[in-house]
This record gives sequence, C-alpha cells and structure tokens, in this order.
Amino acid sequence: MAGESAPTPRRDRDEQGRARNARPRDGLGRPLPYGTPGVARQPEGVPRTPEQSLAEAQRLLDAGMPFHAHEVLEDAWKSAPEAERELWRGLAQLAVGLTHAARGNAVGGTTLLDRGAAAVEAYADAAPHGIDIAGLLGWARELSGRLTGPETAAAPVAAADTAPRLRTAD
Repeated sequence: MAGESAPTPRRDRDEQGRARNARPRDGLGRPLPYGTPGVARQPEGVPRTPEQSLAEAQRLLDAGMPFHAHEVLEDAWKSAPEAERELWRGLAQLAVGLTHAARGNAVGGTTLLDRGAAAVEAYADAAPHGIDIAGLLGWARELSGRLTGPETAAAPVAAADTAPRLRTAD
C-alpha cells in the first residue's frame, strides 16, 4: 500500500541484549547469507591461560582461519594483565592482517601487519610465554613487503600456507 514502508529488520542480539551479528561466516570471517552453512564462530569470553590461547590461535592459523585466531587473541588481550595487553593486541592485529591478505585486501593487510608488528616489537627483549617475537616481526615484514610489491598487491595469499608460528617451542 502507498505510504507503508517495509518493516525494519530486527538486529541479532545476545542473551544480554547486546547487538551481535548472527550471520554465518566463512573461514576468513566474511559474512555469508542467512541460512548458508558457515564455519563455527569462536565463542567470546572464554577464559584461557596464555598457553591455551596461543595453542588455540596457532591451531586456527594452521587451519587457514586467521579471523577466528584473531577472536581468540582478542579474548586474551581483553583479559591480559596491563603489562601484556599491547602484546596480545598486536598478536590479534597480526592475525587480522593475515585475514586481510587472504581476502586480497593488500592495503588493510599491510596496515594491520605493520601496526601489529609495532605493538609486539616492544616485547622483543623479554618475550613472555615463549612467543617468537623475532620470528613474528620477520614474518610480518616479509608478508607486508609481498603485499605492497607490484606483482602480488591484489593477489590473495593462502592463509594456512602463510600462517606464522606464534611460539618458538611450537
């Protein structure tokens, strides 16, 4: 009828009423249409030790799911002691940088890889939890350089094949 508008779609909400996008996502975290099978999302707010967070993030990186690894690392960042928050934030940014690179977004990938590398570099002298800061810095700089090169700037990278090692002991 004239003058009537379509109803406004309801926002997805969690049990506390916070807005949450319940759309399924693919392995790189891209939203899929409702009703499409997707990859299970990482639950938020899961309490993990740093070792558990690193192991789960590494498993997800190795499986080619850096977006999901970022969610695990973001939980660790939010629950970390103040002295380690920038480290965990930087690790989450490195995972998002790989996510962008795997999606073919060279600009976003480079930005997040550089930002993440700058955050973790501050921990190079005393890397906690066996985190391979030197290895991560080298990996981030190499991938960032590949993303800005003329031949590969628009080509997505294979996330699983490009994933870094988070710890020296892994």
